[in-house]
Amino acid sequence: MTSPVALITGCSSGIGRALAEAFSASGYQVWATARKADDVARLRQDGFLGAQLDVNDAGSIARLVERVRTESGRLDVLINNAGYGAMGPLLDGGAEAMRRQFETNVFSLVELTRACFELLRANRGLVVNIGSISSVLVTPFAGAYCASKAAVHALSDALRLELAPFGVRVMEVQPGAIASSFGANASREAEQQVSEASAWWPLRKAIMARANASQDNPTPAADFARGVLAAVKRPQPPRLLRLGNGSLRLTLMASLLPKGLLEDKLRKRFGLDTPL
Repeated sequence: MTSPVALITGCSSGIGRALAEAFSASGYQVWATARKADDVARLRQDGFLGAQLDVNDAGSIARLVERVRTESGRLDVLINNAGYGAMGPLLDGGAEAMRRQFETNVFSLVELTRACFELLRANRGLVVNIGSISSVLVTPFAGAYCASKAAVHALSDALRLELAPFGVRVMEVQPGAIASSFGANASREAEQQVSEASAWWPLRKAIMARANASQDNPTPAADFARGVLAAVKRPQPPRLLRLGNGSLRLTLMASLLPKGLLEDKLRKRFGLDTPL
């Protein structure tokens, strides 16, 4: 039998790398993508079909999808995993920071899925969008990131309906705390954005704490990847899958606590309960 084919974005480390390893071990032919040439070289050395992909570049997307078409001839699973976290006060980053966040976390997801549509349609494939519990529990100092993941949630629901007549399914995954480089990358983003000129400079420690929140007692990425794989292999993959430390507890807190009480807790947690 022809091996099933998976295309996974953002495989240089963390969740993406763990997903590539789990799917490969399960018998999938894995197209593992990364933006940097050095990361692609390592993926190839480790036996994956490593491919360079800038998810914000239409030409890069087109070239990759054509390679999948000609070299594999099919696509069973597309995992939209590539993304990053823009951390810091919304008004410090402004619209430009939000544009960058949405380009990578939202617009690229639609463009890559669009480019892969015919391959997915031909094989009645599955689209897996990696969202976040931050789409449900919105916190200060991560507004752009939370908004981008809320958009991923809405787009996943819309795509599920629109792709249904073609036999293409859509599963959204909302990770909790997963061991990865996300926190370190988010911290660098926050450091670049928050300066002494910021009105929120006195709260810089709280801002950095939010940037690193995803690494508080995180679930190993390999465990997370195995959970995603198990869901993908079900006869009917779930519409929404929550995995990782805090993924259930925090979403329940967001849905059950009165909004005012939740905001009071968040203000206290991030030092926003004292006038500046």
